[in-house]
Amino acid sequence: MAKRALIIGIDKYDHPGINDLSGAVKDARAIESVLAANEDESPNYDCRTFTSPGAWPVTRGFLRNKWDELFTNFDEEILFYFAGHGSPTDIGGFLVTQDATPDDPGLPMQELVDRANKSKAREVLLILDCCFSGSLGNPASIQGDVENRAILREGVTILAASRSTQTSAEVGGHGVFTNLVLNALYGGAADVLGNVSAASVYAYAEQALGPWEQRPLYKSHASRLTPIRRCEPEVPPPILRRLPELFPDPMATLPLDPSYEWSIEPRNPEHEEIFDCLKLYRNARMLRTVDKSVDHGDLYHAAIRSTGVRLTGLGRFYWQLAHEKRI
Repeated sequence: MAKRALIIGIDKYDHPGINDLSGAVKDARAIESVLAANEDESPNYDCRTFTSPGAWPVTRGFLRNKWDELFTNFDEEILFYFAGHGSPTDIGGFLVTQDATPDDPGLPMQELVDRANKSKAREVLLILDCCFSGSLGNPASIQGDVENRAILREGVTILAASRSTQTSAEVGGHGVFTNLVLNALYGGAADVLGNVSAASVYAYAEQALGPWEQRPLYKSHASRLTPIRRCEPEVPPPILRRLPELFPDPMATLPLDPSYEWSIEPRNPEHEEIFDCLKLYRNARMLRTVDKSVDHGDLYHAAIRSTGVRLTGLGRFYWQLAHEKRI
């Protein structure tokens, strides 16, 4: 499956009235690094990254040209990332390009959304780490109305660092939002199968930012949670597919006894192999012990005391997927 990403980071601005930044270029390079390959080093997005300072000035005309290249004649997955200044105006938010002036801030965020909506791409993900980025997707006619009203065609998703009225902070050489996105993509937001989606990235970032901080926004008209990146699964798919075998009923208790523990003689290799599977389920929060006197994750004592284990809600979810042969 072909995937392409355009990544922009602007630290340096030509006009003396626009303050330079210190983390946007670092953010862009870091995003390129994590998106280019999955955790197993298989290819992911084919990335093109442009920064200011850099080989080419990231002007209005330059960025429009790169948007043309990004969205034209491509029908698979597209990602656009921007780190830099954002500016609010009476007609909506703007991405501040290198050649911007206080009176002419750059390119309208709505132009970006219009291109995404008109493109033939199956999926489009727009990630903005800039001030007032929550304006993205809000047409001028509804600016200032309900915060997360947006007009998006199916397949388009937005991850914005802040509300349309909020600034976005830099800390420790990175944008606060991008730092969270990076951690999420490196596995912090991965599901049991190792998939990281835009929705899980948002959930990760949203929980990390308090009510007094910038609030990220997620806007989507998506019919599927397409992975942005694949990480090492917490439980390998062949082990997940064994769930209906080990738990014929997802609500049932699987009884244990000392033969499951390898340190107890006589050894039982078949039970020990099952016990290894149970440990992986336990580590992924899919399983817990039934004896209240035993710690929920203490499989050793559950076996020694001949009690048992049950699937959690998460475990029952993956049991259903395995039962329906969807893993």
